[in-house]
Amino acid sequence: MAQEAVQNGGFVEKAKAFLATIPYNRITIKDLLNYEKTPVNNLIAFLTVFFLALFVIGVGNYLIHGHEAYGVTREHPWGLLIAVYIFFVVSSTGLCIVGSLGDVFGFKDYEMVSKRAIFGSIVTILSGFAVIAFEIGHPIRMMIWNVLTPGLRSAIWWMGTLYGLYLTFMIIEFVFLLKHDMKKAKIFGLIGLLVGLAAHSNLGGVFGFLNARPISNGVFYPTYFILTAFITGIYITFIIMGFRYRLNFPENARKMLVGLGKILALLIAILMFFETWKMMTAIYGGVPGRSDVALHILGSWTFWMEVIFGMLIPFIVFFRSYGQNLKAMFWASMGGMIGIFFMRYDLVHDTQLKPLQMMKIREYQLPPEWVHYAPSATEIMISLGGLGLCILLYYIGTKLFNLDADSTH
Repeated sequence: MAQEAVQNGGFVEKAKAFLATIPYNRITIKDLLNYEKTPVNNLIAFLTVFFLALFVIGVGNYLIHGHEAYGVTREHPWGLLIAVYIFFVVSSTGLCIVGSLGDVFGFKDYEMVSKRAIFGSIVTILSGFAVIAFEIGHPIRMMIWNVLTPGLRSAIWWMGTLYGLYLTFMIIEFVFLLKHDMKKAKIFGLIGLLVGLAAHSNLGGVFGFLNARPISNGVFYPTYFILTAFITGIYITFIIMGFRYRLNFPENARKMLVGLGKILALLIAILMFFETWKMMTAIYGGVPGRSDVALHILGSWTFWMEVIFGMLIPFIVFFRSYGQNLKAMFWASMGGMIGIFFMRYDLVHDTQLKPLQMMKIREYQLPPEWVHYAPSATEIMISLGGLGLCILLYYIGTKLFNLDADSTH
């Protein structure tokens, strides 16, 4: 026992010594409040504090009333919080892919964004976990039993397990990036990327395995999730680099973003091709639960929001200047993230449009047609709070760490 205690003590000392080698800036609350007081920065600061206040109110309301505070029902059990969780973890995977272009795959032009992208992937997945924690009835109990009683045949169990591993590897990679240990950063970055892709395609499988929902069932979503994650990561990269350089990009950033813009245009073209064939194959043949739902989706304004903002506008903006107009690409990416949000919301809501019980259950009742859902105020407040938390964590990271590439990177 004494020898074991000595060994444990040695491990703790080694861990402390390792953590002491991680470069960071000592900051105070005063440092966090010390930012350039421009109208845009003041607006972002106000919205961040406002969203965090909404988060506290929303969580408080949920803790008092439970799931009764949400707009979900037995017919529509997945609501806005599920969509926002998917929005954040898709963003995380996309940023991981962008960050891996330089440090894992060795594309020198993209090394300058690696630390920012990897840190962004950590921040976004933590924000997603913060939102989904209040959709799960007992998150602490869930984590305990997730380990003690693994459900190897459950796609949702694999999703939670793989995302936990993914977050661990992302943190380790980020630490080695800060220490400029590029060999180890590459190893853990590659492992994290592979685990992240597995987790993300598995998240698509959660929808693809829904045999009772023909509109979602199939192989489309596991690949679609990876494609849209990469697109989302590029959108966020344009946004964070736009704020970093106040839209006045140096030559190395310009070269990197122009290259990303070309990749983005190709990915959007593939996405539009995928979406077109998905809808055509869904409508063809008039299969109940698939064809009628697809036609209903085509008539919804939220679907056209994801098409116009998430695909068409960025695609058109790119080809007007072949990616050279980076200011326009920045604003197109801001709109693109709005489209990505509606893409995630539609994914969750459209899957549940068709009632599973189509028979009348009482006299004089009309046959069920569509399941209606509207997010409650509590769901909206927690969702906006997740965005506020994401912005706050990223801002703290910019103060705490050097996220720019330097001569040793």
